Amino acid sequence: MTTLNLPAGAGKLAPYTLKQPKAFPAAKPPFSRVAYAAAHVVADTLADHDPWLTPAIDWDRTIAFRKHLWSLGFGVAEAMDTAQRGMGLDWKDALELVRRSLDAAKDVPGATVASGAGTDHLAPGPDVTIDKVIAAYEEQCGAIEKLGGRIILMASRALTAAAKSPDDYAKVYNRILSQVKQPVILHWLGEMFDPALTGYWGNGDHLKAMDTCLDVIRANAAKVDGIKISLLDKDKEILMRRKLPKGVRMYTGDDFNYAELIAGDSEGYSDALLGIFDAIAPAASAALGALTRGDEKTFHDLLAPTVPLSRHIFKTPTRFYKTGVVFMAYLNGHQDHFVMVGGQQSTRSAQHLAELFRLADAAGLLSDPDRAASRMKAVLATHGIAA
Repeated sequence: MTTLNLPAGAGKLAPYTLKQPKAFPAAKPPFSRVAYAAAHVVADTLADHDPWLTPAIDWDRTIAFRKHLWSLGFGVAEAMDTAQRGMGLDWKDALELVRRSLDAAKDVPGATVASGAGTDHLAPGPDVTIDKVIAAYEEQCGAIEKLGGRIILMASRALTAAAKSPDDYAKVYNRILSQVKQPVILHWLGEMFDPALTGYWGNGDHLKAMDTCLDVIRANAAKVDGIKISLLDKDKEILMRRKLPKGVRMYTGDDFNYAELIAGDSEGYSDALLGIFDAIAPAASAALGALTRGDEKTFHDLLAPTVPLSRHIFKTPTRFYKTGVVFMAYLNGHQDHFVMVGGQQSTRSAQHLAELFRLADAAGLLSDPDRAASRMKAVLATHGIAA
């Protein structure tokens, strides 16, 4: 097997020998859980542009990755934070991404897409009013619905800045939900993913914020398919899950405890809308297939080795998790380079990437060890490290 030298702390390198990848059994959807993978975008490295200022996307490779996810039985959660929404991907390109994904899905039997609508074209500022936030949400929801898309109603930085109380959140969400054409997925993105969303729903206490959110859902239950919460706290998710109106789904966004939450308990379970599914798609698909067959032991056996990898990818500062997701796609041949929109490949250290490599190998998720080792060496070389 292939051996290479990896950063091992204290400024030293240590030899690491790769294992054989796992052969994950092909899944046979539909699954017993609704499962969306929030998908990343592939940067266009041949574009002549200012990388920090202007997005350049390789549309062909980006859509090819969505076809990969659909082939494994996942729905695609499009133009979300995993696609660097608000961290390199602007609204104009997000809408083009949604359009291209919806078009591609038409050619894939059973393919589903739900797309992020937010207010990111409205910069937070002292002149931003609640009515302007409503208008911004209306613009994005209308544009996605015009394409025939389903909506994931994303959290709004502008609303966080403009709101004076929980009532302002209720006003915005009640207005938007009264207008949407079909039920949406709400997204409560925690401050660990985006510090600008601290105090969302009008309260820094998550439990009090949850009460406001639940009031909105109960008042608009017919327009809410479910809610994805990304707080990285399984107890808060379970608490909220048990309080949801009948028929409203909890979509786990917990990239630390997803296996336990998806499996559920005697009182219910969470469906899934996860960024980590982008990185661990073959293992997650096989695990969901096992759960659908009633084989919970195999479900946990398949997912357990992926949890240390996910916790590493999503470690603090959590908002930089996209770097690990794209690195996994590069190691596994879904793109030919490790360059990200906005230059975000620079947000994690060589030490971090080396540990990610070891954990991915331990989980059996490096589909071609020789290719992965060659690409790891190339990335280390850019850091001046001879592997």
